[in-house]
Amino acid sequence: MKSGFIVAVAAIAALAGCSLAPPYERPSTPAPASYKESPSAHATWFPAAPADELDRGPWWNLFGDSVLSDLLGQVEVSNQNVAAAVAQYAEAQALVGEARAALFPTLALNASATRAGGGGGGGRTSQARAAGNSFDWTLGASWEPDVWGQLRLAVTSAQANAQASNANLAGAKLSAQAAVATDYFALREADNEIKLLTAAVDAYARSLKITQNQYDVGIAQRTDVLQAQTQLETTQANLVSTVGERARLEHAIAILVGKAPGDFTIAPAPWNMTIPAIPLTVPSDLLQRRPDIAAAERAVASANAQIGIARAGYFPSFGLTASDGSVATTLPALFRASSNVWSLGLSVAQTIFDAGATAAKVEAARASRDVAIANYRGTVLTAFQSVEDQLSSLRALAEQEGARRAASADADRTEQLTLNQYLQGQVPYTTVVTAQVTALTARQTLSQLESGRQAAAIALIQALGGGWQAESIAAAAHP
Repeated sequence: MKSGFIVAVAAIAALAGCSLAPPYERPSTPAPASYKESPSAHATWFPAAPADELDRGPWWNLFGDSVLSDLLGQVEVSNQNVAAAVAQYAEAQALVGEARAALFPTLALNASATRAGGGGGGGRTSQARAAGNSFDWTLGASWEPDVWGQLRLAVTSAQANAQASNANLAGAKLSAQAAVATDYFALREADNEIKLLTAAVDAYARSLKITQNQYDVGIAQRTDVLQAQTQLETTQANLVSTVGERARLEHAIAILVGKAPGDFTIAPAPWNMTIPAIPLTVPSDLLQRRPDIAAAERAVASANAQIGIARAGYFPSFGLTASDGSVATTLPALFRASSNVWSLGLSVAQTIFDAGATAAKVEAARASRDVAIANYRGTVLTAFQSVEDQLSSLRALAEQEGARRAASADADRTEQLTLNQYLQGQVPYTTVVTAQVTALTARQTLSQLESGRQAAAIALIQALGGGWQAESIAAAAHP
């Protein structure tokens, strides 16, 4: 009996090792030789940098701002979106362990001790039955051999999901870091605008005093005083609004670094307007540098394994069981060979008719893989678009800067000349107001352009993956 059972097990083991999943290949995607909006395709508008520059340390060091570096160091440990992604990755790793455990036999130990007896229903003629003891133990094992590879495919699928979760974690960190950096430089731009508006308020207050003095001596009209007052009050209101916007940016940064806004403050400081040289790789490298692309590709691999799992439904399943134990009326007898009881079992189950359910599962798995492939290709195309968009934005902003800076300087000179002409009675006060508004607007526009360049640089770094490499997920499925 035992020899026949061993032969049957050997035959089943010989069948094991096959895989019913289609051979996996990374889906093809369009990859241009270069970016349309790259500096090489236009006039040089930012300095080149080595392609591995982002791999040498945190990408935010490119901006040379110590306060920003301190803030971004807090994102990985305090941001709640990142914390959720960390937990999801831990869950995915645990599911890999659960899938891998199905490859091995299950052992169970049971033991019991009972004492039973009984008596008559009553009366002098009834006789009590003697009480008796019963002891037993059983060690049982069960195992489902992975004949058709569905269990190994389940592990493969879970591993791919864990790797995708690891890539999603990297994406969550990069997204949070980019959000902090963008809000931080917007806050510094708000500091700069507050400085500009404060200086304007002081200048407009002096203009109002001059106009009031001229009105008092009959040189200026009452309308000139009213215009000066209106301009001063409007600028004061704009200053209050900008201060409020700065506070909201500070609150947003507090949440991103995992702190309550009431306990978080960023002191005003000079604005570091550095626009770093951003390393630009070829488009094909983007497939290895963006975590969202890696996550989408791993989703395809997981879906491909699910096809093989569904196909296994066409074939029989095998089960092996074994048990060994003893049954006795006394504890010493429980461990004697004469009390031993064992069993070996082999079961085979084959679905004869399921009205096409298995075929439907296979088709559903194929369709799911096709969805994953479409999502992957869409993610790749969106990534290319994102890089092109940010390159275009950086180029346009860089080309505008010279003209905006010159326009601001010209407006400042016009403002001063117009005020001098008014004091000499050569122009009406409306001309002064127009010149002052134009000069302040030009200063603010230049400030906002510099902030836009920094935001576009951050967005480009994010679009390029922030220095992340897909090789980092290789061990993601091995907790």
